[in-house]
Amino acid sequence: MLESKETMQNHEIDYRIIGEEMQYVEVELDPNETAIAEAGAFMMMDDGIRMDTIFGDGSQQQTGGLLGKLFSAGKRMLVGESLFMTAYTNVGNGKRRVSFASPYPGKIVALDLMKLGGRVICQKDAFLCAAQGVSVGIEFQKKLGTGLFGGEGFIMEKLEGDGMAFLHAGGHVLERALQPGELVRIDTGCIVGFTNDVHYDIEFIGGIKNTFFGGEGVFFATLRGPGTVWIQTLPISRLASRIISYGGFGKRKEEGSILGGLGNLLDGDGV
Repeated sequence: MLESKETMQNHEIDYRIIGEEMQYVEVELDPNETAIAEAGAFMMMDDGIRMDTIFGDGSQQQTGGLLGKLFSAGKRMLVGESLFMTAYTNVGNGKRRVSFASPYPGKIVALDLMKLGGRVICQKDAFLCAAQGVSVGIEFQKKLGTGLFGGEGFIMEKLEGDGMAFLHAGGHVLERALQPGELVRIDTGCIVGFTNDVHYDIEFIGGIKNTFFGGEGVFFATLRGPGTVWIQTLPISRLASRIISYGGFGKRKEEGSILGGLGNLLDGDGV
């Protein structure tokens, strides 16, 4: 049974996602409606929208006074986010639009938290923007093995509420529904997010050759259903490592050249 607008805790916003490889989300706000976003996500907005810097995530769950807000903001720092977020409020009479852009090539994922059980766990850098009232917190993986070896998946963000939230991910995004007991093994960096009922753990790959010569991580993330998972094909950490590998602080990696560094001398680039 869907909740009525009167009982919803979050602002109800309309939106559309525009673009292919470099997407942005356009949020349409009715008068007095507000959207929140991470610092640096803003792209453009109509006249009549007021922009305010807020401490923490601006959710209605921050009711503990200054100490509570400090604690909430401090948790956001643990996942690499800013102490502050930005709220965009329509202070005009008609509908107004504000747009937020993905920070790297990939896709934007729209989540209706009310239809997803009110809670989604996501990678710590995946959150882009949301309706005001959505709580953006942290989720610690409680098992020792997960904490020590989980890589990107150790400290994750949790989105709670009954409104719309938007994630961004690298490359193509696969949405997969897991049946009860169904298990999928994923590279830890390829996880975008998953619903609250999904069981998350870490599994050792095993085998000396796999460990030292496999070219992948030593551990898998395992996700067991029921629930929905979102998987990205190009984690930003993988993209960054490839750029560094080929950039090499001014040194060029020889792509298939049998001459190696000598090839640079022959084509005038030096070594």
